[in-house]
Amino acid sequence: MSGVEIGIAGFAALFFLMLIRLPVGLTMIVVGAVGIAFIRPPAVLPVVAGEIFGEASNFSLTILPLFILMGNLAGVSGMSRDLYDAAHSWFGHTKGGLASSTVIGCAGFSALSGSSLAAALTMGRVALPEMQRYRYDNGLATGSIAAGGTLGILIPPSAGFVVYAILTEESIGRLFMAGVLPGLLLTGLFIVAIWIVVTRRPERAPRGLEAPPIAERFQALGRASWIIGIIVVTIGGIYAGVFSAVEAAGIGAFLAFLVALFRRTLNRVTLSEVLLSTLRSSGTVFLILFGAFIFKTFVAFTGIPFALATAIADAGLSGLQVLLIVLATFIVLGTFLDGFGVLVLTVPLVQPILMGFGIDMVWFGVLMVVALEMGLISPPVGLNVFVVKGIAPDVPMNTIFRGIWPFWFAMLACIALILTFPDIALLLPRTMFG
Repeated sequence: MSGVEIGIAGFAALFFLMLIRLPVGLTMIVVGAVGIAFIRPPAVLPVVAGEIFGEASNFSLTILPLFILMGNLAGVSGMSRDLYDAAHSWFGHTKGGLASSTVIGCAGFSALSGSSLAAALTMGRVALPEMQRYRYDNGLATGSIAAGGTLGILIPPSAGFVVYAILTEESIGRLFMAGVLPGLLLTGLFIVAIWIVVTRRPERAPRGLEAPPIAERFQALGRASWIIGIIVVTIGGIYAGVFSAVEAAGIGAFLAFLVALFRRTLNRVTLSEVLLSTLRSSGTVFLILFGAFIFKTFVAFTGIPFALATAIADAGLSGLQVLLIVLATFIVLGTFLDGFGVLVLTVPLVQPILMGFGIDMVWFGVLMVVALEMGLISPPVGLNVFVVKGIAPDVPMNTIFRGIWPFWFAMLACIALILTFPDIALLLPRTMFG
């Protein structure tokens, strides 16, 4: 068998093993090691040992457990609830205000957790009972939670950006900054989508709330100032060049720990839960990274990237056409694979091709994340939809999928805007210090 044939067989085995729900990281380690053994048997042990040791000792990756810890501390300290209450007080009385508050809450929590699933799960538990109490349409309620949760992999600190940065050797800080304006843009587009839905179909958000007094609104905003302050310190510090992304993660985790102590929400039980949850999540991500680099080496040995580049050159496709094909592939893969899985499967293949067309990999990283967000809520699978289904077991799946379509088209509009105006993603990275 040629290297390309072995590579195709490796990808087929990888997809099959992931479809039967084997852990993504372990699957990539096994398939990558076996594939290397077929092509270059003496290289198996050096590659497996070298890649695992190299990633385990990569100082930049300490950012992942620190930001995961920060998100867990924010949840246990009640800061996520405060953020939703503040959004509720300012926007709850508007058309579809509870759904808009959910999206804003997800955006804020994403700036601490960096995880789409965590954002959907945490804010969904807070927001769904409130929307059901006011008789919101189940499709709109669950759709806003599923879509709002996807902001977790776009708004920094995004774990997806960290993994992408390691795979492409781009700057984590620049990628974080590149996600800020697109994240705000997409949050705004989600709110516009909610407004359009409830304007066309007022019965989907039938009961309006009375606007609370301005003093109550500022009180709610004051309670949320803890989480807002941590976000400003961490993201603003990276932009201003005061500290690196890794240092920002450490400072953010420490500040979240101080808030939890001040609020007296930490005890032996809650601290144990926070630490164990952080270890489990970090272990999962690191296992995926170990597998990613072993599988990436296997793909390089097969010669598939060179064969793909040659085929694209022979087809005469332009850079924009290739970019659109890649983004469409991300959307499809994102419906049934975890975002990390899609990243490590595809980035090693497409990076040399896109760089050959002169495409900025920071700009592409933002487009790729939005495309993955679309996959997370797209039928037939849509992983975020299943998270929301776990929160709302009495809501049929087809109702949840019906509710996500306005947000799906909002994401499509976001991609179109970033394609048309690249500075939406590139302005902050170009102007940041350090």
